Amino acid sequence: IYRHFATLYFIVICDLSESELGILDLIQVMVETLDRNFESVCELDLIFHSPKVHTIIDEIIMGGMVLETNCHEVLRAVAEITKLEKQSESLMSNSGKLGNTSKF
Repeated sequence: IYRHFATLYFIVICDLSESELGILDLIQVMVETLDRNFESVCELDLIFHSPKVHTIIDEIIMGGMVLETNCHEVLRAVAEITKLEKQSESLMSNSGKLGNTSKF
């Protein structure tokens, strides 16, 4: 099942038990979420920000099950994850600085 948006093609491979309309709706949710996150998503966003794209998709789908279809909730969760990652990086860089100040 595929859908074309601007210059992007989204393809989902699934078995016959899946609803085609449901998959098309899922693609629509992914595109809306990516579009809101990247402000008019394009190929370069998907290539150069692939970890962020994976995080967004992981918030929508996990283990083959659709978890969330509300793009606002997905973006809120992604913002929270990004905030935690930045805090973690900050703590790691600060602990490295503390370790270098000891004199032996």
